[in-house]
Amino acid sequence: MVIKKKITNASDMTTEHLKIDCQNCFGLCCVALHFFKRDGFPMDKEASDPCIHLQQDFRCEKYLQLKKLGYSGCLIFDCFGAGQQVSAITFDGKSWRDTKEKAQQMFQVFQVMRQFHELLWYLFTARVHSVTQPKDELIVNSINETLALTNSQPESILSINMDEYRMKVNEVLLQISELVRQEAVRKQTFGKRQIKLPKRGADLAGKDLRNVELKGANLRGALLIAANLQGSDLSGADVIGADMRDTIIKGANLSQSLFLTQAQINAALGDDSTKLPDYLERPSRWNEDE
Repeated sequence: MVIKKKITNASDMTTEHLKIDCQNCFGLCCVALHFFKRDGFPMDKEASDPCIHLQQDFRCEKYLQLKKLGYSGCLIFDCFGAGQQVSAITFDGKSWRDTKEKAQQMFQVFQVMRQFHELLWYLFTARVHSVTQPKDELIVNSINETLALTNSQPESILSINMDEYRMKVNEVLLQISELVRQEAVRKQTFGKRQIKLPKRGADLAGKDLRNVELKGANLRGALLIAANLQGSDLSGADVIGADMRDTIIKGANLSQSLFLTQAQINAALGDDSTKLPDYLERPSRWNEDE
């Protein structure tokens, strides 16, 4: 394991800090989290129980067979880099196997840390949009405050009221969303199908939204399960919390979507013509599914 340098301020952070690095993690997502048959997994696993496929070197024995074996949820999961932060920094490279008396604490910290890193992802990637520049000081202050919390001792991390803290950061994210969406709507070209822009939390599961102008849409918390967004333009659309399982995004433009995550892309169905932000990776399974 490589003990990484603490990131303490926004100027030192990159999106790489907020991406999974399984080689420098103690398989925390394979232990700390639960999964159940009702959610599509082949078996039930309680939180704190190691997955039966987790090996001594903290690698997954069945990684290349996860989809075939029914572990698709593992393939789309993203800890936003919380795993290596907890493993290499918070607990100084000592695993839950090495310090069994602190194992439960490590698992609990991981679940909190993932929320911190998710917020950092939203804040940091928002700065890509030039229209957010008037809010840059506010964004940087929020990033620095959150980074300070991620570098705290385990006891301090677990003492944070995450509901209150998420609400605090969400106030910043909402201001960002308003700026980006207004600018995107202003730039609509009306070259695609026009629909009334959906409202926050809209149920769009299975809807035919091919070649639709969705610039500046508020898709926060929207159900996009199996919706067809092929060829649609989601520039400036706020997709925070949107459920994109099996959402068809072939040929869609998400290169300027707001708050888009790797987990959402991993869950969706795209192809080589899907436009993504530079900081997100094109899932290899997209080609395999063709």
